[in-house]
Amino acid sequence: MDKIKIIIPERMKGERIDVAISKMLPDVSRSKIHTAIKLEDAVINGKKFKAKDKSNGSEVVSFTIKKNNNNQWIAEKIPLNIIYEDEDIIIIDKQSGLVTHPGPGNWSGTLANALLYYNQNLAKIDRAGIVHRLDKNTSGLMVVAKNLKSQKYLTEQLQAHSIHREYSAIVYGYMISGGSIDKPIGRDPKDRVKQAIINNGKEALTHYRLIDRFKNHTHVKAILETGRTHQIRVHLSHIGHPLIGDPIYGGRVRYPKKASQELKESLKNFERHALHSKKITLAHPISGEVMSWKSSLPVDMTKLLKVLKEFDNG
Repeated sequence: MDKIKIIIPERMKGERIDVAISKMLPDVSRSKIHTAIKLEDAVINGKKFKAKDKSNGSEVVSFTIKKNNNNQWIAEKIPLNIIYEDEDIIIIDKQSGLVTHPGPGNWSGTLANALLYYNQNLAKIDRAGIVHRLDKNTSGLMVVAKNLKSQKYLTEQLQAHSIHREYSAIVYGYMISGGSIDKPIGRDPKDRVKQAIINNGKEALTHYRLIDRFKNHTHVKAILETGRTHQIRVHLSHIGHPLIGDPIYGGRVRYPKKASQELKESLKNFERHALHSKKITLAHPISGEVMSWKSSLPVDMTKLLKVLKEFDNG
């Protein structure tokens, strides 16, 4: 654990304590500060306080930052598709089937394990620099922070919804037009493995636009305003257009009337939910430059689209 002691200056009198601490410790994320206050790992003049309390100026804050769990994670030589890297960030095109970071049932073989092998310095950063995640079977672009300052600013961009994330999805059903889904998401009270739309869930907003339509399926672009677990999968399923290959939110495989054998096989054997993170745009955490990257659709989704088009034209 790292122990820090700071004195809040008189010029910050009247500001919220958490804001004042954040300004004094620019390399420490706001979430870490909030966690320390909540767990009473941050005290003022030896006494606990609340994040929303106002500063009187000249308070002495003793602050303990707990070490991350990366030292429990094993560095493993796993191939990474890195499409961009500089001193502050890494942009990765993640393959389907790769879990983002260790957890119950997946303590090794993850993207985090691969990153720790690729760059040993990432062991000094929470979650090996990973600031957002993709589901195991979602492919595509992710950004990784290489230092604490980058991690802090990328996290703040995510919280402010200013990182633009665009996905490609192939769904069941013929969509008439695009739209937006503004429904709160939380853990399903009836099934702890699933997420669901519930009244007391967290705010979740997804925009979707049509890319291509087939007789019984639609290729859509989904743009995230928020980043809830399984958000696109839950939202599109909610409006009656679940992702092809999604065993949790898609239900059984649906075959169109008079489906060809090739189409039946393609739908039946599609081994994951058809979702790909194809574009990410962000302000570089150090230079402030707006940067954007794109990823081509993976082979499995490209083949599926080809079969859908051939069935329509057949």
